[in-house]
Amino acid sequence: MTKTLGFDTLQVHAGAKPDPATGARQVPIYQTTAYVFRDADHAAALFNLQEVGYIYSRLTNPTVSALAERITTLEGGAGGFCCSSGHAAQIMALFPLMAPGRNVVASTKLYGGTVQQFSNTIRKFGWSAKFVDFEDHAALKAAIDDDTRAVFCESIANPGGYITDLPAIAAIADAAGLPLIVDNTSATPYLCRPIEHGATIVVHSTTKYLTGNGTVTGGCVVDSGKFNWSQSDKFPSLTAPEPAYHGLKFHEALGGMAYTFHGIAVGLRDLGMTMNPQGAHYTLMGIETLSLRMERHVQNATRIANWLEADPRVEYVTWAGLKSSPYHDRAARIVPKGAGAIFTFAIKGGYEAGVKFVNSVELFSHVANLGDTRSLVIHSASTTHRQLTPEQRAAAGAGDNVVRLSIGIEDVNDLIADLDQALAKATA
Repeated sequence: MTKTLGFDTLQVHAGAKPDPATGARQVPIYQTTAYVFRDADHAAALFNLQEVGYIYSRLTNPTVSALAERITTLEGGAGGFCCSSGHAAQIMALFPLMAPGRNVVASTKLYGGTVQQFSNTIRKFGWSAKFVDFEDHAALKAAIDDDTRAVFCESIANPGGYITDLPAIAAIADAAGLPLIVDNTSATPYLCRPIEHGATIVVHSTTKYLTGNGTVTGGCVVDSGKFNWSQSDKFPSLTAPEPAYHGLKFHEALGGMAYTFHGIAVGLRDLGMTMNPQGAHYTLMGIETLSLRMERHVQNATRIANWLEADPRVEYVTWAGLKSSPYHDRAARIVPKGAGAIFTFAIKGGYEAGVKFVNSVELFSHVANLGDTRSLVIHSASTTHRQLTPEQRAAAGAGDNVVRLSIGIEDVNDLIADLDQALAKATA
């Protein structure tokens, strides 16, 4: 078929072909650590990156590769690879770009775990992060210096559902000769394809909407294949001779696939942040219904956000799909199919009211996860953002009386009834 296939078709078929040995229609779980070489020359060609194939499942595995191809196709990327978690994906995305003394400029509106990882953990590698309000474009430009190697943001930010102006941020990154990395977990490629808005690299926690059923953790990195890594000397991992491959220059030899091959041949080889094939299988099955689920997620979020905004027990709601949201017009441009199903609302009564609320829900599950078919709730200030300072929590939209909702696909009237009774208890 030469026709460009639609999203609903690709989410089922991309990366999947009948198994040549058995004819199995679903992607098999290749539960193996290693793969037999045809002969010594074949083995040498694989290890020299002269031929594409399978060596050892820390690097590549057919089930995991099928998942990477499916996500890459849905994102409109050139290449991609999967790893063990969303946090692993963030490290893997930065790994080819960074070096001791280098920094990444990141949005203040990020998942609390990402803020923690960028504030503290990456310092052990000699990397650092500068956090900037991406609404202040002048501040973003000023934060970029000679040691900056990437710009990082989320398409729909967790927890508040803030929509990033991706084309504007991409233009700033491009003018500085830097890649823009976008975490697209909350939007999924069904609601937003960041590469079409100028992103260089897209990362996912496949744990969330892509899998959709709260069973496995995973991450994915997708490269647009469009960035010219050789335009400066800032990215020697991709442009300078690689000692482990007899002086191979990744970008010179592999062009638009340089970043992807480096992520596998060096990143996964040496960091070992590998996705297991059974986990990949669960995510492949989840993606088959992604568009159907996202439509219901957004439909339910629309009803609930409007209901909460009208409730006198609620101070405000952050869902960008609301007409009152300062990001409503931006959402129409960046996520025209809907502003996602993650947002926060503030309960009148402060910190204690937030704690009472999450202790009172019955249908919503109080968990540290999002993007499930089930509706989920968490009080960010006492959990996911607990390690942050009050100023960092406020900047991330996780104040003391703020509750994050991840709206599932249940009957929306049942969800509203649960929120109603929990609000009654929290504000009594």
